[in-house]
Amino acid sequence: MRQQHVAGDKAFVDYSGKRVPIADPATGEVRCAEIFVAVLGASNLTYAEATWTQTLPDWIGAHVRMFRFYGSAPRLLVPDNLKSGINKASFYDPEVNRSYAAMAAHYSVGILPARPKRPRDKAAVEAGVRFAQSYILGRLRNVTFFSLAECNDAIAGAMERMNDREMRRLGVSRRQLFETVERPLMQALPQDDYEYAEWHLARVGIDYHVEVQGFLYSVPHSLLREQVDTRATTRTIEIFHRGKRVAAHARRYGGTRHGTLPEHMPSAHRRYAEWTPERLQRQARGIGPNTEALIIAVMARRPHPEQGFRTCLGVLRLFRGVDAARAEAVSLRAVEIGALTYASVASILKHRLDRSASPQAADGTPLLHANIRGPRYYH
Repeated sequence: MRQQHVAGDKAFVDYSGKRVPIADPATGEVRCAEIFVAVLGASNLTYAEATWTQTLPDWIGAHVRMFRFYGSAPRLLVPDNLKSGINKASFYDPEVNRSYAAMAAHYSVGILPARPKRPRDKAAVEAGVRFAQSYILGRLRNVTFFSLAECNDAIAGAMERMNDREMRRLGVSRRQLFETVERPLMQALPQDDYEYAEWHLARVGIDYHVEVQGFLYSVPHSLLREQVDTRATTRTIEIFHRGKRVAAHARRYGGTRHGTLPEHMPSAHRRYAEWTPERLQRQARGIGPNTEALIIAVMARRPHPEQGFRTCLGVLRLFRGVDAARAEAVSLRAVEIGALTYASVASILKHRLDRSASPQAADGTPLLHANIRGPRYYH
């Protein structure tokens, strides 16, 4: 029985099972790209493009370009249960990926995943995929591509010919059918394209910062140890607490790891969450003067002492179960060579680099002396 599709109602989206090879012009290495295909239910107007992967950024980016190609949006998207878009396939209650759902909301479209083991739900896109595979790959099989952009230019040309080609059964092309029947019933697009964003759960640290992709961004200090949501785009980092945006930062890709807004900092000399520079110094002093000097140096190196809290806590935890004399030797070595990060101190401890530290007198002060043997002693 043939399915009937209402104009402007559904777009079926999926990845083709076959891939297109692309050669690196410098090395000759061949990498295969995926083919994304979208088919409108009523007109069968088809959109296709090559992406490197089927991961979420490529999946959502392909949708954004698909909407731009159609110039309008259908009422529903019908994807197959691809992991990038559907976290959990279910007959009754599928779980849609949060970023994919946000993209759909931006264009005011719903997501109706094809039901598991119901091939009729995705018959249109599977037919479109098969036709696109034979039409595109068949015509491009003898062409060598050296970039993804070059490949997509060729696919766009093939798609234009395919959509403008008259369908023998109907006597009109897909493009004509789209313009006359389907487009008038589709929704207008928003003014701006959707910007891809990744959402993650995070917990605010004792330094009132949240870590996103290796960088630290501040939130109001009253949210210490609270769980928050982070939204990362290519340009911004937004942080939400219980659905309310509490901080926004320009995204960092280099430079210092901390992005701290002055209004998020506690007032001068104010204790918060029982953590203060004095408390950390006091704990370090319990080990020895060299460890206290290391903690002071770590905090002094940061624009704000709080930005060194995580490093200091990490260093003090490294010294748990370590003999105090050994911890003092490691701290001395770290201060001497300027190794004021957690990773550097851990490396000194692990590789026993403190053994090469300057010798000390009985009172703990380093002994300085000339190299009396000379540089050729071991030769």
